[in-house]
Amino acid sequence: MQESLEGLDTLSLSFVEGLYADYLSDPESVSPDWRNYFEETSNGNGVANGVPGPQFRLGPSFHPPSLFSAPRIVAADGNGHATATEQMNVAILQDRLDQLVRAYRVRGHLVAQIDPLGLPRPELPELDPAFYHFSEADLDRTFSTDTIEGPQQMTLRQIVARLRNTYCRMIGVQFMHMDDLRVRQWLQDRMERTENRCYLSRKEQLKILKRLTDAVIFEDFIQKRFQGAKSFSLEGAESLIPLLELTIEKAGEQKTDEIVLAMAHRGRLNVLANIMGKSAQQIFREFSDLDPELHIGRGDVKYHLGYSNDWMTASGHKVHLSLCFNPSHLEFVNPVAVGRMRAKQDRAEDHLRHRGLVIMIHGDAAFAGEGVVQETLNLSQLEGYKVGGTLHVVVNNQIGFTTNPSEARSCTYATDIAKMLQIPIFHVNGEDPEAVAQCVRLAMDFRRDFQRDVVIDMYCYRRRGHNEGDEPSFTQPQLYKAIRERKSVREGYLDHLLKLGGVTREEADRIAEEHRDKLDKELSVARSDSYVPRTDIGGFWAFYIGGREREAAEVDTGMKKDKLAALLEVQTQLPPDFRLHPTIERTVLKPRLQMAQGERPLDWGGAEALALASLLDGGLRVRISGQDAERGTFSHRHAVLHDVENGRTYMPLRNLNPFQAPVEIYNSPLSEAGVLGFDYGYSLDCPDGLVVWEAQFGDFANAAQVIIDQFIVSAEEKWNRLSGIVLLLPHGFEGQGPEHSSARLERFLSLAAKDNIQVCNLTTPAQFFHALRRQVLRVWRKPLVIMTPKSLLRHPQAISTLDECATGAFQRVIPDIAPARAGQIERIVLCAGKIYYELAQKREDLKRPNVAILRIEQLYPLPRDLLRKTLADYADGTPVYWVQEEPENMGAWRFLRVNLGERLFDRFPFAGICRASAASPATGSKSSHMIEQEKLLSAAFGDV
Repeated sequence: MQESLEGLDTLSLSFVEGLYADYLSDPESVSPDWRNYFEETSNGNGVANGVPGPQFRLGPSFHPPSLFSAPRIVAADGNGHATATEQMNVAILQDRLDQLVRAYRVRGHLVAQIDPLGLPRPELPELDPAFYHFSEADLDRTFSTDTIEGPQQMTLRQIVARLRNTYCRMIGVQFMHMDDLRVRQWLQDRMERTENRCYLSRKEQLKILKRLTDAVIFEDFIQKRFQGAKSFSLEGAESLIPLLELTIEKAGEQKTDEIVLAMAHRGRLNVLANIMGKSAQQIFREFSDLDPELHIGRGDVKYHLGYSNDWMTASGHKVHLSLCFNPSHLEFVNPVAVGRMRAKQDRAEDHLRHRGLVIMIHGDAAFAGEGVVQETLNLSQLEGYKVGGTLHVVVNNQIGFTTNPSEARSCTYATDIAKMLQIPIFHVNGEDPEAVAQCVRLAMDFRRDFQRDVVIDMYCYRRRGHNEGDEPSFTQPQLYKAIRERKSVREGYLDHLLKLGGVTREEADRIAEEHRDKLDKELSVARSDSYVPRTDIGGFWAFYIGGREREAAEVDTGMKKDKLAALLEVQTQLPPDFRLHPTIERTVLKPRLQMAQGERPLDWGGAEALALASLLDGGLRVRISGQDAERGTFSHRHAVLHDVENGRTYMPLRNLNPFQAPVEIYNSPLSEAGVLGFDYGYSLDCPDGLVVWEAQFGDFANAAQVIIDQFIVSAEEKWNRLSGIVLLLPHGFEGQGPEHSSARLERFLSLAAKDNIQVCNLTTPAQFFHALRRQVLRVWRKPLVIMTPKSLLRHPQAISTLDECATGAFQRVIPDIAPARAGQIERIVLCAGKIYYELAQKREDLKRPNVAILRIEQLYPLPRDLLRKTLADYADGTPVYWVQEEPENMGAWRFLRVNLGERLFDRFPFAGICRASAASPATGSKSSHMIEQEKLLSAAFGDV
């Protein structure tokens, strides 16, 4: 017996311990040889703390048993009783099989045949039974396969074949990184039961063939009819088209009503034509470029455009498809698409997130390389941003422009970043459409059952260069030699079907010819005078205006004073058992009650709370998100209150009345590009609500500049898409250093043209109240950027009254004195934002009533006519100075100088008073800041 234990792996320790426990309980319950052994080793020091001691001499290496039990085998003597030696041998074999099965589930994807170009994959010894000391004779041993889906008994040879078919053929799956055993078991059972293949009927196979044909013929048609034109063809990855059709059909079976798609330019025209249903006439018209006068100064290239349409599934369910417009900044459309879906779900009151699906189509290089991918993945399970799971499809061309994967990423797969989530990643050979179909079925069912993202990494290749004018063999000669020798995916699949006898060559040729004839007819119409373009803006956007109209007139943003008071007061009322932090009680709720009762003027936070409540009371949705947006970075908002005893939360804005509109205020992750993109996307499908992104500090918008430049300020010009997104950017020079002073006002003004955005730097709570309300109440829909304050949140002079909210209106320009005194003015100062209060205090200290201080509250669209009217009563020749805290090369000064000239309205000399030009916005020294600020204020009054 002792010899039988020599050199055994300690994986058998649990087996021995179990026998020993039985022996201690009842010696007769174990076999005689084990009983004798325990009697011998227990004598003396053979037992330590009730556990067999060192005399067992089990091997030194220890590997925890697999979480997945392996198939069971049984050994027995002639009387049906297993001997101890046989039991030990069974345990050893069982343990080895355990490790082998787990190795396939964990590592099988590394040898799967996922690359259509057939590049060699590594040989893994841990997938060979010999690695676990199985002999050739062991291969034909029969096992009870109770934990592998399939037959109840199989030989080891059959088990290995089943595992290889499941995990090492045309599909490789990464799923063992997920922590939830239930989720892993779900996937494992679904894959092993079918050996990761799906059965397709002849009708389904023909449908795949037709879709592949449509994709191939479209690309071939474009290349021949529009030679030299860029189309970023899908050639080499045509399986994307049947993949999308299978996904949409499956979504229809799952009662999905809305699908939002996002993709970059590769294959986009093919998707537009063959999935989105965009008229080939329209696509060909765009290629022919026959209407240049319609696009002067606006529009975008055809492979960036979006589209929407309805798809009627085979099951009779209508699905609305929306393909997002997308710039060349590739993955930055991702959060936009998810935000759009969230808004669609909220509009439909789909709080369970069952009736919408986002499909993101990525490139491999961009998926691995662009950080916004990680930001978007991180949003997927957050309460304020989740949409019920996104399907990610990576069109893996195995190259990025001219960059090889070894130069583009430090990980094995382009999709390795997705392992941050508890989701499966399916790697599939794009030349096997039926393997692609299996992945679609698994992915869609997984998403439905677990409401999580899922990734399909479809390995393919790019038959042409980055674009049709590029020569890829300059940089990848061997790769493109192999690509040139390959058939199309369609031809390869047709060969497969011909071998099966499911389709004839004549049927296939007829399908191709019919599609080619259809495209020829569409091209003829596109080049004729009978072509009629489709209008883009419709649906719930039809009521709103944008375009090149001048800024819409002001609307009545006031409200009855008693109603305002009631809306503010109700926000100070808490549930009777709610225990609020005493400081918040003292500094927020009590003052707001006093504001409601007219005993105290409104501060900034009170005016904001009142604006939000008034919109909600009027049936208009409100959504605010940003870093620490619930409390507010500067502790002024406290929209979500916390019970100090149990941590539960209460939002007064959700408890105004039973008939109010929904409100969402969320702390965002530490992300700018992803979250702003999400909220911008939300605004695209929520024109009748207030959608706000707030930066923790205004300069944090730097990290979201792509969303600002490529979407927010330009989408109307490029894609004819309106948005009412609001950006709140804390701004003001208060000695907090260069990173917490400037929201880069100059950038927004440099991007302002044709009334594309609104840019404001406000000075009173009432102005903020009216600005937020008019943003929703006007039918003129433009993004609004507000330089919000920091110190003004509690400045004793930055206050307003309820009357100013009730009967007032937004003022683009705030005058200083009555016109009757205008003749006494010797100097006029123009300013915006926080600096106004310092100028006003300086004027009082210097006793200079002959200086007028006017506030331009809205810097863009520049209220030129209103400013002229406001200055009408001042004497000609009175010097006018623009005063700003920012350096001369930043802020609003250069914008104003360009737009207003050196002589304002041909009546007043116009100059700027600023800090000196600088490469950095502000000093990091508080003392230096104070010196600079004093010089600035003195210069404003001519004292320097």
